[in-house]
Amino acid sequence: MIEGVKHIVAVASGKGGVGKSTVTVNLALAMAAEGYRVGILDADIYGPSQAQMLGVGEGVRPQSAGENRFKPLEAHGIQAMSMAFLVDIREPMVWRGPMVAGAFQQMLTQTVWDDLDYLFIDMPPGTGDIQLTLAQKVPVDGAVIVTTPQDIALLDARKGIEMFRKVNVPVLGVVENMSLHICSHCGHSEPIFGEGGGERIAQEYETQVLGRLPLTLSIREQVDGGRPTVVAEPEGEVTATFRDMARQVADQIRGQGTEGPEISFSE
Repeated sequence: MIEGVKHIVAVASGKGGVGKSTVTVNLALAMAAEGYRVGILDADIYGPSQAQMLGVGEGVRPQSAGENRFKPLEAHGIQAMSMAFLVDIREPMVWRGPMVAGAFQQMLTQTVWDDLDYLFIDMPPGTGDIQLTLAQKVPVDGAVIVTTPQDIALLDARKGIEMFRKVNVPVLGVVENMSLHICSHCGHSEPIFGEGGGERIAQEYETQVLGRLPLTLSIREQVDGGRPTVVAEPEGEVTATFRDMARQVADQIRGQGTEGPEISFSE
């Protein structure tokens, strides 16, 4: 186990651009609003976005906590660690796979988390080095898969689910993001990216749709501005959806008992 962390939830997607980081930060904040102690580890080494989403200023660095260890930063009541806190985010990370996996492992093992009930790991897209490092090094309690209803996104979401199944991590459910666009002028709703995709994939893999999120300007503006929806509109409908998702995640993990699954991986 990671010291100072009771439960670990990976938030993943097969492909980029489906709103996985937005879902991660809001889900983590919703879990905190439910009364839990929560942290986020931004595992997207090449494109870390949690610093901006949590409103942490550029150049803010974590405090040292003894030799080769550092304290997570705090934002909106949750603890956070990201590559964006350790390097100049304007510089590209031109790194090969082993360096990326090594950086991820360092963040995992050298961050001094303070008594977390839940650590959400914002995974990079795909099924590569970081995913394998996570599966091999950490007992993950469950994974949340983020997809849009679009067929091409569902294709990649399937790969994400299959990957977690291979390494014995329970898939807690699917979040269907950008499921419906509601016109801000006339209120007309339209499923721009198709519909029913999350449901189909949940049935196929005997998991569930944790929630559906609309494609709205406010969700994007709020995370870009460092005040995600759950913080910016605590009484809003979208926040209610995230709170409901957080309760489902907590219920499922509670139902597993206190021990996380044993991780086994074969080439």
